[in-house]
Amino acid sequence: MAYLDNVTVFVRVVELGNLSSAGRDMRISPAVASNRIKELEKQLGVRLFNRTTRQLVPTEHGRVFYEGAKKVLEAVADAEAAVSALSGQPRGTIRVTAPLGLGRRLIASGIPDFRDRYPDIEVRLRLSDHDVDMMREGIDVAFRLGVLEDSSLRMRGIMDCERVLVAAPSYLERRGEPKSPQELLDHDCLLLRYPGVREYFWTLDTPDGPKKLNVSGPYDSDDGDVLTGWALAGRGIILKPRFEVEPFIRDWRLKVIMADAAPAPVKLAALYPHKKYQDPKVRLLLDFMAERCQKMIRDIMNSK
Repeated sequence: MAYLDNVTVFVRVVELGNLSSAGRDMRISPAVASNRIKELEKQLGVRLFNRTTRQLVPTEHGRVFYEGAKKVLEAVADAEAAVSALSGQPRGTIRVTAPLGLGRRLIASGIPDFRDRYPDIEVRLRLSDHDVDMMREGIDVAFRLGVLEDSSLRMRGIMDCERVLVAAPSYLERRGEPKSPQELLDHDCLLLRYPGVREYFWTLDTPDGPKKLNVSGPYDSDDGDVLTGWALAGRGIILKPRFEVEPFIRDWRLKVIMADAAPAPVKLAALYPHKKYQDPKVRLLLDFMAERCQKMIRDIMNSK
């Protein structure tokens, strides 16, 4: 078992690029992770990494061993899932990711309830508005607001979510309220940006069909909740799923603008690697969170 643990650490170091990230992912210290790599190298009689100041780069031996080790760990995971299915007692760890706003409002609060129902299943949640490489980072389920672009993944649609353009009354009093999509180009639009994003477009549904706008503004962030805070402070216009800002709309802290040219609804969905759906614990989480998200969004939208 110690050998398999060492192999698991090695695979995660290759995938995440350094000992610190792998250690956090596996809940061990970088020192322990380093010792396991050294032990594995001793067992194999080869060096698996070239060490730099910031990153561990697999050697040729390391790359070859990684390909085989990955298959072994996948086979072990499949075997464990098959045993869980037969026993009727799913157990193990599920790695989940979601955007910050969606994750904080809908997903994170449901994990304790899920654990109460299935105490042998551990859920590790990572919230980020950045794009996450599910295969590279070993993610089992990703909750997303958007379309499926990676054909290697499967999608389970949960529900369509209305989106809106909103701004604080103080901003609209100061800058005027845009009445047409073209006028947005002269306004401060609050943008979600992260490394690798070079352009930003908002697509609005107009009576003449979809209109794509290359909007801009003096504020951007990689955290959607930061953008909401700036909007509340009167700093600009944001495009958001309505359920995220509905409480602020209801108490008049934000105002919906251009309702006749609103952004198209966005699909709330769960993404997962194809074979993961054969794992009973993943199916349980998908069923639980789909029902919970639908109920919570409806409750938010229907509350007075």
